[in-house]
This record gives sequence, C-alpha cells and structure tokens, in this order.
Amino acid sequence: MALPEWLVKEIDGVGDHPAFAGVDELERGLRTLAAGYPEITTLQRVGTSRHGEPLLCLTIDGEPGDPTALVFGLPHPNEPIGGLTALHLAARLCADPGLRGRLRHRWRIIACIDPDGLRLNEGWLAGPFTREHYARHFYRPAGPDQVEWTFPLDYKDAYFDAALPETQALMRLIDSDRPDLVCSLHNSELGGVYYYLSRAEPPLHLALQALPGHVGLPLDRGEPEAPYITRLDDAIFQGTSISRAYDYLTGLGEPWTSSAGDNTASYAGRYGALTLVTELPYWTSDTADDDGPAGTGYASALAAHARALADLSSLMAETIEAVAGALMVPDSPFWRASRSFATMMASGARSARSRSTSPEADRPATVAEVSSLAEATHSFRLRYGGILLRALDGEVAVGNTRPVVRAARERVAARHAEWVAGDALIGEYRTIPIRQLVATQYGAVLAAAAQVAGVL
Repeated sequence: MALPEWLVKEIDGVGDHPAFAGVDELERGLRTLAAGYPEITTLQRVGTSRHGEPLLCLTIDGEPGDPTALVFGLPHPNEPIGGLTALHLAARLCADPGLRGRLRHRWRIIACIDPDGLRLNEGWLAGPFTREHYARHFYRPAGPDQVEWTFPLDYKDAYFDAALPETQALMRLIDSDRPDLVCSLHNSELGGVYYYLSRAEPPLHLALQALPGHVGLPLDRGEPEAPYITRLDDAIFQGTSISRAYDYLTGLGEPWTSSAGDNTASYAGRYGALTLVTELPYWTSDTADDDGPAGTGYASALAAHARALADLSSLMAETIEAVAGALMVPDSPFWRASRSFATMMASGARSARSRSTSPEADRPATVAEVSSLAEATHSFRLRYGGILLRALDGEVAVGNTRPVVRAARERVAARHAEWVAGDALIGEYRTIPIRQLVATQYGAVLAAAAQVAGVL
C-alpha cells in the first residue's frame, strides 16, 4: 500500500531525539502546550499515582459530534517511546488546524500514565543504548503493579478487582468519554514492528504494515508474544481479554497463577472502541522479517527456549528463597517484580516445553521464528536477572551486609555478566534512532484515527 501523502508528510516531519523523556520533561511538555494553546486545550489532573505524582491529561477540542480518541504513553514504564509520541501528537494537533480538521476527533492525551515506574527507568533513558546499560537500569513492575494489566477481571475462577489508581484514572476517562479510539503506546525490545488491534480493520492493516518500511524498519514476522494470540494479518494480532490466556493455560492442565487483571482493550471494548497497541523495538537485526528456512526444527527451538526459561526461573526462585529471611526492604518494587517474574518464567518454561512436544511443532522453523525465540530468551535473562540484581543492590545500599545477601548478589551478578556476554554473540543488533520509532508510532495513531473517521 502507498501511504497517503498527508500521512507521509506527517511521518517525515518527526524530528530526532537524543534521548527518551523522563517524567518531568513529559509533564513540562504538556503544560507548555496547554499554556500556548488555551483556546483549544484544557489540561486536567485526572488522577494521582501511587507515589503522589499528578496524572495529567491534555484535551484538544474537536467539533460537536466528533469521535473521541484516548491516547496514553507508558502503560509499561520501561516503554518510553510513547511519551515522546504523545507529546509530538499533541504538538502537531495544537499547531495544525488542518490536521485536526482532517482527523475530526476530540483528543485526550496522557503522556505518562505510570510516572512512578518511569522514574525507576530513568537511569537508561539518555543512553548509552547498550544492552548491558539498559539491563542494569531496567525496571518493569510485577503483574499486579502494571497499569495495563490491572483492569477488572471476572472470568471463571480468575478474579481481580484491585485496579491501581493509575488504572482507575483510565477507567474513569473511558467510562465518561466512551472513546471511539484508544491508543495504548507500548514498545517491545528486539526485532521488528508489530501491532495489536481489538478488531480486524483491513484498510488499517495495510497502512500499519507499510509504515515501518517507510521509515526503514522491518515488520516482525517472528513468534507472537504468547501461543494463544490470534494473528489477524502479517505482524498484526488481535488484542483481546486475558480470558483467552486463561482458557489456553487451563486447557493444557496448567494452573492459572496470574495475580494481575485484564487490559485496556478488554475494558474499552465494552463501549465498542477500536484499541490500537503499537510495539516497536529499540534494537533490530536482519532476521526480524526473514521468513526463510532456518535449517532447524521448530520443536527444538521451542525446547531450547523452555530450558533457558526454566534455568532463569530456578535462579530467581532459589535466590529469593535464600535471602527471604534476611531482607531489610522485602516489599521494594524490585523484590515484588522479581517474585512475579520468577513465577512467570516458570509458567513460560512449562508452556514452551508442552508446545515443543505437540504435533504442530514438528516442522521446519523460519529464521524469524528461531531468532525471536533466541531474542526472547536473552531479553528475559537480561531484563529479569537485571531486576533481581537491582533488588540485591538495593539491600546492600541500605546497609544490609548479611553474608547470605552478599553471596546472593555475587552469584546473580556473575550469571548476569555471563548472559550479557552471551547476548552479544547471538547477532548484530542495530540501535534504532529514536526518530524512526516515534515516527512509526505517530503514524500508526494517525492512521487509526483516519480509519475511525472514515478518511484513511
């Protein structure tokens, strides 16, 4: 598909950024726009984070009867592309009445929905953008602490009603506005670009698939993030309720161990909203969109992934158990996350092992599939091993010199160093310029809005 000229112009107009934006920069950006365009904007505090940060929403007026779009960045606080995308979107809509008129929406834009979590990632936002630096300053919350995954859930024996204050802020906006479009601005880590849509929209699929190539990025043709995810089109998956994961796991005889809730697409779906999730990597390689034969079996690639996840889970669980009675800050965000991801990696290992023995896995694998499984292995090791190492560093920093804590810290640091070295050997990663990432995500939001308005 040839992208519309107006969309190409918007994408090509995105400027470069030397670094990702932290909490204070994102807040200043929204306040500056509100002060500069008071005739069409309103800046509203829509909630308060768990640590007391204001959750700010910039409203950009439309015409009576226009659809409403809710756009928010940082649904996971280790995914900062969306903060810059939200600011760029808001700035362009404020500055260009022609763009506002073309898209015909009332816009509700939150640059950062999880400021507390973003502050725990600010150590890597300015680079250097190496895998090691990223991993050593990385933070992703435990499942019950994630804004994206703490919407209400009541499905069979899975129940969750402990929505976070940040999630409640989104729920209030969704309930009051009944938006036609919801854009949850995510990003991945390695590989290519892919998307989730809450329903199939074939004309939009073509635009979303064309966007990455226009800015020089590959589509991701590797493994979906989970085996129960439905593929709508090439690099486009269906975003749906977590109930699908429940049915998949319990159908395999696995217990439902998640302590989190449902997601944005599920909650907004009650009002018929089209929900778009964009997933963009920081690093890519030539294997991301290579659907040629890998020269190995899919089953063996899955089995190797299962063994690696089991090893990671064992290290995390054994470390957590060893230091459990010796911690000074046992409920820190890093310990909460480490406990959560130790359980998640064990479940992931069992799932991958089960899939590797199924008849469907007895086939040749593509290069992209093998690459994405290997990249997932390395990402999980660096990410979650890094969080565990930060948890142990935190104990030492507050004066915990107990031998068991120091021994655990040395052991995890040594394994993490091995994983960093191994990660450097699996392929040639290219660090993607931030401009290309923001341009792709910005273009996806505009394309989705145009689809809703009937002008794509």
